Amino acid sequence: MPKDQQKTEAYGADQITVLEGLDPVRKRPGMYIGSTSAAGLHHLIWEVVDNCIDEAMAGYANEVTVTLLPDRMVEVSDNGRGIPVEKHKVTGVSALETVLTKLHAGGKFGGGGYKVSGGLHGVGVSVVNALSEFLLAEVRRDGKTWQQEYKIGVPQKAAKIVGPAKTNGTTITFKPDATIFTELDYNWDKILDRLRQQAYLTKGITLNVLDKREGHREKKYKFHFEGGIKSYVKSLHRNKTVKNDTIFYIDKEVNDCRVEVSLQYNDEYNENVLTFANNIHNPEGGTHAVGFRTALTRTLNNYARNKNILKEKQENLTGEDVREGLTAIISVKLQDPQFEGQTKGKLGNAEMKGYVESIFGEAFNIFLEEHPKEGEAIIGKCILSSQARMAARTARATILRKGALEGMTLPGKLADCSSRHPEECELYIVEGDSAGGSAKQGRNRKFQAILPLRGKILNVERARLDKMLANNEIKNLVIALGTNIDEQLDLDKLRYHRVIIMTDADVDGAHIRTLLLTLFFRHFSPLVTGGHVYIAQPPLYQLKKGAQVQYAYSDEEKEKIIIQMGGNLQEAEVSEETDEGENTEVVLEETDEQKKKGAEAEAVKKSSKIHIQRYKGLGEMNPEQLWETTMDPARRIVKQVTVEDAAKADQMFDMLMGDNVAPRKNFIQTHAKKVENIDV
Repeated sequence: MPKDQQKTEAYGADQITVLEGLDPVRKRPGMYIGSTSAAGLHHLIWEVVDNCIDEAMAGYANEVTVTLLPDRMVEVSDNGRGIPVEKHKVTGVSALETVLTKLHAGGKFGGGGYKVSGGLHGVGVSVVNALSEFLLAEVRRDGKTWQQEYKIGVPQKAAKIVGPAKTNGTTITFKPDATIFTELDYNWDKILDRLRQQAYLTKGITLNVLDKREGHREKKYKFHFEGGIKSYVKSLHRNKTVKNDTIFYIDKEVNDCRVEVSLQYNDEYNENVLTFANNIHNPEGGTHAVGFRTALTRTLNNYARNKNILKEKQENLTGEDVREGLTAIISVKLQDPQFEGQTKGKLGNAEMKGYVESIFGEAFNIFLEEHPKEGEAIIGKCILSSQARMAARTARATILRKGALEGMTLPGKLADCSSRHPEECELYIVEGDSAGGSAKQGRNRKFQAILPLRGKILNVERARLDKMLANNEIKNLVIALGTNIDEQLDLDKLRYHRVIIMTDADVDGAHIRTLLLTLFFRHFSPLVTGGHVYIAQPPLYQLKKGAQVQYAYSDEEKEKIIIQMGGNLQEAEVSEETDEGENTEVVLEETDEQKKKGAEAEAVKKSSKIHIQRYKGLGEMNPEQLWETTMDPARRIVKQVTVEDAAKADQMFDMLMGDNVAPRKNFIQTHAKKVENIDV
């Protein structure tokens, strides 16, 4: 029989696997919750909480409580209507069991259960059930309390009445499956941030968060914001100087859709616009964001012309001009949201552009007329931005010539790589000429490029683009990357798909790293969100015993290596001095044999010494050591820079790098005790 025919016959109906019920979820959990790491673990809480929020948005609940319990259990409770418990006509089991065991089952598809909701895939609580060792559902409804227990998604018994109920609502208690998740510890701060945001987005709801885990200090938080997203804007502007003291806010319904917008201007240069659809964050914006931007630019231009603030010969303000220093929240609620992509990162409903544009545009125009002083302050800020943009355009034309951006005139300090395939190339941004020299000699010239920086770059948190481009170090970096910067950034022109920040392991190195991260976050954000920015981890210590050499990247690792080498931790000392490239010797332990007299014993004693050197800077390593520890892809440690919460990152950079001293001082005082060792 021909080989091809054998293959065809071997692949028949018996080879088709049918996954029934919740089996697909356990087989491919990443398809439903993103990953089985910490993000997926927390996603279980979000799925259950989203159901409670949907009850609140529908007007049936006003309080949700999330409790972290001992033994990795989580309890989520609401005071909504309670999941129906009567028998379902199609499945033949209770509606509760149907919701908990069937994918794409729930009250969000038929149109009668919910007017608007966030959990539109209908897989939420059933996925939580599938990925939990244990789940207990308690429903309080019609004066009775019902309970049903599940193990790995399988009901143990039918739902039964266990007692009376004074109120309505649902409580889901679950324990994530340890065989599914690689991370099982919940992050308290992450949970607080998420639930605080949900409380802002659902005006009037109360969200309680309790920590009752073993080994943790018992904590309790309550979030309730009558101002909704107006309160959200106020919180984002904490410690910032604002232009309009009165926060703009509009909340209006049109054709069964609800549009809620709030904004305020500050005296900084970055915009922070957050968009949501049915309480789901849309980091990529969408039609509601387009409608907002269009109305904002048009309304401010019309106002400036009508008040003669913008003269006849002056150009109109651009979108870039009117968004400088803007903090805005756009939250829409609609019946059938259409998202682009599984992550719901972008809203696609075309009608929302018109709704947001008309509702916000009309309301913002009235706001400007009713608050003339604040209107003038906003326009004044926008005109300054316009002037700076024109100055920056001139600077671009002078400094970033077309040929330079195409790589024809690269900076003289840049040691480029030979490869012309960006996906395999990496750029090391190195602190100082000394370390730059070692890196240039130790690198793999085929795919590794080196750009040394002299001293500390400009703090871009308080500088406009024209001032930035006058700084040689920033100018060299922009030209080397090839992408251009800010609004004109083109990620397709990135010359290196890995941009690695390599600084000394001391205070100055940390400061330079923070300055560079501020630059990337503010002006090259697509590089950060695209996963192109990394931080190199050089070793803190070199440990040498005879011909054996090992490197330690932390104090804990150093101690483990000392023990492996037969050393004594109590007698260990660390040298920061070198003698012609050799480390100072430290005797950690002597054996009985080493204590014998004679030349042979002396040789044994000498070989038992462990030499420890503490690296204060990259320049202390020769090219071979730098390659071996920090640049060799097979052995190095690099950390990828990610941004999980843009609003939180924005506040952190503003606090650490901005002009306001008080919050920075408070941060240092709060966290100073956590710093074990600091180089001065």
